[in-house]
Amino acid sequence: MMRLARGVVAVVVWAVVLSLPLPAWAGDEPEPISPDRAGAANGTATVGAGVIQIETGLAYGHERIAGQPSARRLSAEAAVRWGLTERLEIGLAGEPLVRLRGPEDATGHGDLTVNAKYRFLDAREGSWLPSLGLLPFVKLPVATEPIGSGKTDFGALLLASFTLPGQVDLDVNTGLTAVGQSDPGGYLLQAVVALGLSRDVSESVSLFTDLLYASRGERAGRDSVLLDLGVIWRPTRDVALDASIETSPVGAGADWMVRAGVSFRFGR
Repeated sequence: MMRLARGVVAVVVWAVVLSLPLPAWAGDEPEPISPDRAGAANGTATVGAGVIQIETGLAYGHERIAGQPSARRLSAEAAVRWGLTERLEIGLAGEPLVRLRGPEDATGHGDLTVNAKYRFLDAREGSWLPSLGLLPFVKLPVATEPIGSGKTDFGALLLASFTLPGQVDLDVNTGLTAVGQSDPGGYLLQAVVALGLSRDVSESVSLFTDLLYASRGERAGRDSVLLDLGVIWRPTRDVALDASIETSPVGAGADWMVRAGVSFRFGR
């Protein structure tokens, strides 16, 4: 019930934000930096040809486990995105440091994910039709258990980004992940659907929220839902600071998690 109540509060807060009259970005200036790390849903925007974008942050989560000590997880997050063309980028993402405390104690590094993003269709100006992209990825099992699963995961997401009335942006992700299993071995197909809403509240501040659904990632597991709410502040067009809070009202996941980070863009 507590998880569900937090989710309802987040939805109410976002509804109030959407009712505010807000300014638009100046059309004759370069687009501001758009960090993928901030929320659960990915947009179709790429960093651009020859651009390198570094996204870093910290995350701390807490989960109550029946009959066991509460699980706590502190991690450092890092990602690098490199634009090969205006439409295509490649990236690396991982956790240089992970510290687990609770039923299992461990300190080490997390797994490494290699990905690419290709925007194959641009939205027409003034149209409600979205821009479309594809995000394939492979998670390499470089972390030891219990931090990592010890198995390779891979999959792909179809990305769609809409520009809605009221200066609201909507990102929709759908796809499948082949999740490596231990006992018995093989792979389990996991369906993933994410919806992300964002809106500028000033020339340098944006608010966002995401809703993510994932089917079970283990044969004995359950489907899960994640909800987040956060803010992005851009002191310049090439630097962004983000902060957010997440909760998993359904299924496995942290009761709450706080995240904060900073992203830098070079070459734009």
